[in-house]
Amino acid sequence: MVNRKKLLIRIISLIFFIFALNLFAMKFYWYYSIWWFDIPMHFLGGFWLGLAILWYFPIKETSFISVVKIILGVLVASIGWEVFEIMVDKTITQNPFNTLDTFSDLCSGLSGGFTAILFFSRRIMFRK
Repeated sequence: MVNRKKLLIRIISLIFFIFALNLFAMKFYWYYSIWWFDIPMHFLGGFWLGLAILWYFPIKETSFISVVKIILGVLVASIGWEVFEIMVDKTITQNPFNTLDTFSDLCSGLSGGFTAILFFSRRIMFRK
């Protein structure tokens, strides 16, 4: 049995935390001055997305199929975000494409998704 209200409160809190962190990062140029700062941001994005998928598509027990569905959802959204970043870099900022950065961002997002599954199965999901 899943406490959906508790999960929703955690998701909303995480959204506000990510928003505030991004606001400070933009204001103080952390994305440009701290080379690794986007790694935890992509991790938090994957974590948030994994929890949101778990909330939107509730599961009764953690199984291999449910884990695959959540990770695929995070992967599809992460790829979409990377395509968006590439398009912005190409058209607005005119930064060259960086394969290593894109791969790192995808891995960070997927790590966040896996962490969301672990967090959900240990902290949110009730066991009989």
